[in-house]
Formats: sequence, C-alpha cells, structure tokens
Amino acid sequence: MAARLVFLGRLEELAGSGGADFALDAPLDWTALVARLSDEYSPELADLISSDRVKVALNGALVADKQGIMLSNGDEIAFLPPVSGG
Repeated sequence: MAARLVFLGRLEELAGSGGADFALDAPLDWTALVARLSDEYSPELADLISSDRVKVALNGALVADKQGIMLSNGDEIAFLPPVSGG
C-alpha cells in the first residue's frame, strides 16, 4: 500500500524532491503522518508542513482542517507553501 506525496516550492527543496511514493501499512492520521515526515525527511520539513502557513490538498481538494486528515492507500497529498508576491 502507498500514498503519493507532492511537495511544492520551498517544501520541494527541503524534501529533496517534488514527490515520492509513501509506503503505508495502514491508514495514517495527521499526527502520525507528520511524525513520519519528521523521521523520513527532516524535523524542519515536518514543522513547516504543520504550520498554518502551509495548505494541504488531499486527492485534489484543499483541506480546511489538517487534523481531520486520514491518509490511505492510493491517496495523493500535496503540500502547498505560502504564496507571496504583489
């Protein structure tokens, strides 16, 4: 079982790639997902993704409450960094 992770912008730099397949033994809730990202990538990446500044899309739909995320086999989760400009 696996899910697809997509990192955009600065998050791609921190992750070392724009995306990866993420092995799952069972569905992961948000807390477990962040812990695995910290272990498998870096605490800095996990902290940034946990912040309110980073938006998350699950299977193409923006998620309003990250705490409600349950990542399952076949899902795609995209991490969208803050947008700035003028």
